[in-house]
This record gives sequence, C-alpha cells and structure tokens, in this order.
Amino acid sequence: MKTFLGSLCVLCLLFTAGCSTKVIRKEPSEVIDLSGRWNDTDARMAAEEIIALCLNGPWLGTFNKDAGRDPVVIVGSVVNRSHEHVDSAVFVEDLEQALVNSGKVRFVADKTARSEVREERADQQTNARVETRAQLVNETGADFMLQGTINSVKDETRGQYAILFQVNLELVALSTNEKVWVGQKKIKKLVKRPQYSM
Repeated sequence: MKTFLGSLCVLCLLFTAGCSTKVIRKEPSEVIDLSGRWNDTDARMAAEEIIALCLNGPWLGTFNKDAGRDPVVIVGSVVNRSHEHVDSAVFVEDLEQALVNSGKVRFVADKTARSEVREERADQQTNARVETRAQLVNETGADFMLQGTINSVKDETRGQYAILFQVNLELVALSTNEKVWVGQKKIKKLVKRPQYSM
C-alpha cells in the first residue's frame, strides 16, 4: 500500500510539473507567429518597409531643393479597418521610430505629447528661472502629416485560412492638403489548423 501511494505521489508530481507554465525568453526581433493574427513583427516590418518607400519618393528631393532644408513630419492617425483587433498605437510608434532614425526628416510630437509639453512649458513660465525657461510660441510646425489605414481580407475553408493585411499610408502637405506620396505594404499569411486537437 505504501509503495502504491508513493508511486501515486510521484505520478502526481510529474503530472503537475508537466502542466506548469514554461517561459522562454526570446529576442524581440525574432519572428514568432502563433495565430496568424497581426502581431509585433508585422507592425515593425510594415513600418520599416513603407517608410523606406516613402523616403525614396520624389517628394523629399523636391522639398529639400525648394525649401533648402529637411522636411518636418508628424504622424497622424492610422485607423484599423481590419477584421481583428490591431493596436494601431504600436504601429504608429514603429512608424515614428523609422522616420526619426532615417535622418532624412525632422519630426515633431503628436497631439497628445504636445499637450503635455505645452503644459510643462506654461508651468515653467511661473516656476522656472528665467534663463532656463522654454520659450512660448517657439514650436516647430510640421510640413507634412503621415496618415492611413490597416485593412484585411480573409479567405477561410475547413482547417485553414489565408489572410491579407494591407497598410495604406499617405503623406499630406499641411499647407495645401496635397497628397505628395501614397504607398502600401501587403502582408499575406496562410494558417493551417490541425484537423484534430485535444
């Protein structure tokens, strides 16, 4: 009886250990695609590739020649029109990073960040030493706004589905509302599900 109970305890411990959560740390740049849904890799790859296309467009050389300086860009809204949840804020941050790190444009903060900075600047006018105060009415205005959408098309049959994500972006001149560049990035995935699962 003792041997049976001892064996049962060992089996219970092994079963419990087998069911415990296991965490494996991975490099953030490593591609991990578990479900086929839009993920961090899609956001990063789409942002890097579409910004590279944007910065190779003729608008940049034309602006540099006409204005004699690098353009100032702001990222506006990127609306999720796909059939699934997409955290567009993550994608916008990836776009901003690709723009800033390109060294080809100057970049200004978005509406939310500007509000916080303006509040701090106003507070400095009362509470900071004169020589350290940030000046009022000294902001850099943007020349262009980048905005767009994330769309998707899904085709599904038993056991598998194909999904296409399409990111559409456009660069608009703020002074004239002209679209100076339009681009897109497509990501297509085929997801196969097991026929039988436990």
